[in-house]
Amino acid sequence: MRKKYYYLLFISLVMLSNNIFSQKNSLDTLKLAAWISPEGDTLPLSYLPWVQVQSHIVLTKEQRRKKEEWTRLRNAVYVTYPYAKAASKIMNEINAKLVGVTDRKQRKAIIKTREKELRKEFADRLTNLSIYQGKVLMKLIYRETGNNCYEIIEEYKGGFTAALYQTIAVVVGTNLKQNYDASNKDKDLEVIVKDVERMYGYRS
Repeated sequence: MRKKYYYLLFISLVMLSNNIFSQKNSLDTLKLAAWISPEGDTLPLSYLPWVQVQSHIVLTKEQRRKKEEWTRLRNAVYVTYPYAKAASKIMNEINAKLVGVTDRKQRKAIIKTREKELRKEFADRLTNLSIYQGKVLMKLIYRETGNNCYEIIEEYKGGFTAALYQTIAVVVGTNLKQNYDASNKDKDLEVIVKDVERMYGYRS
């Protein structure tokens, strides 16, 4: 109660000082409401508008569900977005090396060399991703490269390998051919990605 009293007193004094110093002439008479204490002291009185303070917001079942989905998606983006950026950079490097290389064996050797480096750098971390995080990663790779994961595997590893990987993906409940729709289906994902980019200084 004492804290509440000091808070109200402080606000009242601030409002009073604002009223006084806003006058052009400090000698003008100001009409103020007053409060007379039991001891006979007269104090200036200001009335504050009523406010409603709610310590705990009660969410509906649907609101809780949406909040949980948003939190899950946000956490997945924080985990997987760096991998999507790395994938985009690596693809650009591989494509640059493949420019003008028409020999099939030579192209395969270039890709295989880079693949070994990738396994060493990312294999352990990527195997720890959940299926849900893997789905988000594939969407982000599409966002960064403009190609779905099936197309990427088909380009670098061949159609047979892409089809095999797609079969495995379907078995575990995902799809290598999923696209990215920032304005509709994936608009929540896009909002979160934009926040991550601003927060960590990523460049689109």
